[in-house]
Amino acid sequence: MSDRFRNKYRNETTRLKSWDYGWNGSYFVTICTKNRERYFGEIKNDEMFLSKIGKIANQCWKEVPDHFPFVKLGEFVVMPNHVHGIIIIDKKNNEMDSNLIVGTQNLASLHVSKQNSLNKFGPQSKNLGSIVRGFKIGVTKKARKIRTDFQWQARY
Repeated sequence: MSDRFRNKYRNETTRLKSWDYGWNGSYFVTICTKNRERYFGEIKNDEMFLSKIGKIANQCWKEVPDHFPFVKLGEFVVMPNHVHGIIIIDKKNNEMDSNLIVGTQNLASLHVSKQNSLNKFGPQSKNLGSIVRGFKIGVTKKARKIRTDFQWQARY
């Protein structure tokens, strides 16, 4: 293959390279529809009215912990063309990445350090990307029964 287009059209990641998005933490995400299409409903008199697809997105969001038992959900809202939400990854010690070392100095402090801290491409499971991907797939499968043109914006 020619080197002509190598990396020319690849967007640089917006993710923090020194962070592993499978680590425990609270993550605020915004997930948008393609071209900001208003699939999820509309706002009238400062109130959000969900469409059928909006109700699907709402239900799929609530079901995330059923598919990812190490996830808790914070606040979330479905808007006409996007979803805002807080995803809390809360893995127990036996689920933690083997590269993560956790130790306590006393009851009031927790020190977390890691070896080999760079975020790497590779298997994407039990991390923020796999959670968002699962949510998007769930909504897409059901939404396309209503609107075959339903699409998400790439990334989140």
